[in-house]
This record gives sequence, C-alpha cells and structure tokens, in this order.
Amino acid sequence: MITVPDSPPLRRTVQVSREELNAAILTFRTALTSPSSDVETPAQQLYDWLIRPLEADLVAAGVETIIYSPDGQLRYIPLAALHDGDNWLIQQYRINNITAESLTDLTESDPTQPTILAAAYADPFLIHEPEVNGTPYRFQGLPGAGAEVATLPTATKFLDQAFSLETLRPLMDEYSILHFATHAAFVPGVPEDSFILFGNGDTPTLRDVANWSLNGVDLVVLSACETGMGGLGNGEEILGLGYQFQVSGAKAVMSSLWKVSDRGTQSLMTEFYAALNQGLTKAEALQAAQRSMIANSDTVSDEDDPRAGAPPMSRDGAAIASNYPGYSHPYYWAPFILIGNGL
Repeated sequence: MITVPDSPPLRRTVQVSREELNAAILTFRTALTSPSSDVETPAQQLYDWLIRPLEADLVAAGVETIIYSPDGQLRYIPLAALHDGDNWLIQQYRINNITAESLTDLTESDPTQPTILAAAYADPFLIHEPEVNGTPYRFQGLPGAGAEVATLPTATKFLDQAFSLETLRPLMDEYSILHFATHAAFVPGVPEDSFILFGNGDTPTLRDVANWSLNGVDLVVLSACETGMGGLGNGEEILGLGYQFQVSGAKAVMSSLWKVSDRGTQSLMTEFYAALNQGLTKAEALQAAQRSMIANSDTVSDEDDPRAGAPPMSRDGAAIASNYPGYSHPYYWAPFILIGNGL
C-alpha cells in the first residue's frame, strides 16, 4: 500500500507467496553481508515485487522521499539496496523507516549546527563478557570505532571506561546528536532483550532505553556491530530499537542491520556528518553519504585498513578477503537505516 500527497491510499498486488518472499529476503540478506557476493540479482527480484508495481505512482506524485513502514522479515533488509537493473533505489529516493511513535512527528529539526556527544568502545584489550537475561556474550573494543569518534566535530568524547551510563545519562538530553560507536545486539523474538554495550560494560536494554530522558535529542547514531542475529524472526527488534528511543524523546535513530565493516563505517560516517554540517536533513545526509560510497569503486586492500598489518575487518573482528571491491558494494553503505523523523 502507498499513500502519496493529494491522493487516497493505493493498493498494488503482486502474485507471490509469503514463503517465496521470505526465501528471497533471506537470499538478499545473505548476499548483502558478503562484500564479494552477487547482490544485484536478489536485489532486482525484490525490486520487481516491491517497487516496480509502484514506479508510475511514485513518478506521477513527484516523490523524492519514501517513508517506509515494513512488515515481518522485510524489516531485516534495507529498501535502499533494491536495484532496478541500472541503479540502486537510494540513487533515486531518500528513504527513512517509520514507527507508530514517529508517525505524527514530522516537524523539522533545528537548523543550527548539531551538537554531538560521541562515545566509543575502542580498546581491543578491554574485554567485556556480559550476561543478558541468561545469555552470555563476549566483546572486545573496536579500534576503528575510536578512530571514527576522533574525527567527529565535537569536543565531547568518551572512550572505554569513561563511556558509562553513570557518566552519560545526565548529559544525553543536552545534545542534539548522540553517537555511540560500539557493539549492539538484536535479539530476534525477544526485542526487549536487545541491548547496547557501553565501553565500561554497561548493557542497557530496550526496556532501559524507554526510561531515558532524550527530549533534546534529534538523532541517536548507533555506529555499532549488530551481533545477536542468530536467525530471522518477525523483525520487531529492528524497529523496536527506534521506537523505544522515540518514546524517550529522540526524533530518530540510525542503526545497522548487520556486522558492519570497520573502515567502511568510518568512511560512511565521515560523509554523513559532512552532509549534516552543510544543512542537509538526516535523510538527505544519509543518502548523500551512501551515494558517495556507491561512486567509490576503487579496489580496497589490506594496506587500506586502519590497523596496519591486519586484514580488513568487520566490527565483530572477523577478517574480510584480502582484496575486495570498493565501497560501492551495499555491504558497506546499506547496513545503516534511518528510523523515525528524517527531517
């Protein structure tokens, strides 16, 4: 279903079963998480089912931004990475996901320069082994996350042990952007158990986030590694993250759908904040950053990794092939989705 300005809602139907759709989603998501995969083929299949029936409606309405409310397992894939055979969808449209909490909040952000509170879990020798509701986890710091935060245009930065709930919670609503470069875990089937790992080992869950005061916050950026996706549920934990932050007062959340590239994420965030500082909206800035990375087709090799002598890494510490396509593959630019108010 699609609702466009000055027109009643439209319904378009495609003859595909739920089983076929979910199988295609799984194939697409698997391809998205490997930078050497052929991702265009499954991306085109889903484009043909989800977008092509609406192409004429979108063009006729002069649409520039798609405000997207996905259902079920569609929540596990980024709409931006669908492909029409020539281009990715993000090259044509700005995209942001929406929840029930943000449905009526479409007010514009303060046009002044954003104020940023940045924090990172960066020390690779600092190990945390939390147990969240009976499930054990093991994490180590992300050097690339520390390098990422170092480049952000703010003097308010907290690293490792200083990155704690006790320190940050009283400060959060004094900034327009909260940027957390760390690990996070989505828990399929039990969204309230999903959590963010702070640098000192604190593990606030979605239950905890609902009690935070974030009334001055325009955007929460979770530049993190999604680590808990053992399987695909109905996706409630994906938009639930954005929903809970919005209940607490934040207008929008930007978070990742899979284990992100360490260096690729630094590049995306650099482009994103540069666009924000030029006065673009959140959705415009994310689109600009993603378009910039799509245009980067240079081969990336071991020597390009920020950790000298180490192979390219994902944010969970897993090595990536020693020579792989540049950041034009959606593995690098598509994991981050915007949830909530994109203005």
